[in-house]
Amino acid sequence: MAFTENPSRQSLIPSFLYASSLSMSSEQNNMPDLKVNPSGSLDSPATAGIKRNFVIPAPKESKIQMFSPAYYAACTVAGMLSCGPTHMAVTPLDIVKCNMQIDPAKYKSISSGFGILLKEQGIKGLFKGWAPTLLGYSAQGACKYGLYEYFKKYYADVAGPEYAAKYKTLIYLAGSASAEVVADVALCPFEAVKVRVQTQPGFARGLADGLPKIVKAEGAKGLYKGLVPLWGRQIPYTMMKFATFENIVEGLYKYAIPTPKEECSKTLQLGVSFTGGYIAGVLCAIVSHPADNLVSFLNNAKGATVADAVNKLGLWGLCTRGLPLRIIMIGTLTGAQWGIYDSCKVFFGLPTTGGGNPALPDPEHK
Repeated sequence: MAFTENPSRQSLIPSFLYASSLSMSSEQNNMPDLKVNPSGSLDSPATAGIKRNFVIPAPKESKIQMFSPAYYAACTVAGMLSCGPTHMAVTPLDIVKCNMQIDPAKYKSISSGFGILLKEQGIKGLFKGWAPTLLGYSAQGACKYGLYEYFKKYYADVAGPEYAAKYKTLIYLAGSASAEVVADVALCPFEAVKVRVQTQPGFARGLADGLPKIVKAEGAKGLYKGLVPLWGRQIPYTMMKFATFENIVEGLYKYAIPTPKEECSKTLQLGVSFTGGYIAGVLCAIVSHPADNLVSFLNNAKGATVADAVNKLGLWGLCTRGLPLRIIMIGTLTGAQWGIYDSCKVFFGLPTTGGGNPALPDPEHK
């Protein structure tokens, strides 16, 4: 779709929130004449006499318009692929963490936790609950990333270009919080089944028998009794995850990498995405850990309240129990998620997230 050069229209798009291709129109006027030699490569006065035995492939052109329904659909698919498989991959760590939170007297450390589970339940015990983990976090990731891109654009348009540029971190925070509210509604039933399967031996083998068992015993509301603590865990986590990632990536391109992002290879850009994601994940784990302990406690104990959890675990226990393992798990998880998410965006021909030049986006990506 072609757009006319209307400055007032272009200024409404918060381009600083998105990476984009660098416009070359102003540079093309100053470029030397290029000639195609018989081998198919390009020669210019500056490169005359230099032998070239390779051809640089043209970048993939996306047929997806930025901020179109197809764009948000692509981000939704990318979010699903980045969250579901990665959470499933760390299921053994998650099981040990949950058991350390629920029964600290028995599971005193990470190493002893793995040893006890292997001794009592075998290797299968380290992968219990993989199905609700995969399905639940796939649904959550789809909503989280797809809606984040939508709300980020929506709030930036509401604020207008001047205020959106000035308060862009608030745009990141508001967009991620709004997306997570919806994402947790999709995750909550699966999370309830996962925690019980992983921490109550004999409760159920997995999602197929665990879900109807909870509904039969407690009704459908039993699947959502952990929703408020889940919001308490996931909303601060996601706000930290997206806002810090965006700012860390921007800082890496600004201070650590001498080459402008538009001139960096896709491999380097994806490496920056993983690095920014890992650092953001460590901060996320610390901020959201007390609520994570609450979610595990409430989903494991029938009829338990937040006060019960505080009385049993104590405030220090809520903040620290299982934290080192969760830092390792969430740091790796978040780094991998951002790497996969941006890899999917590159596959669709879209720019990677964060670190964009505050120039107007290239017309082909509007």
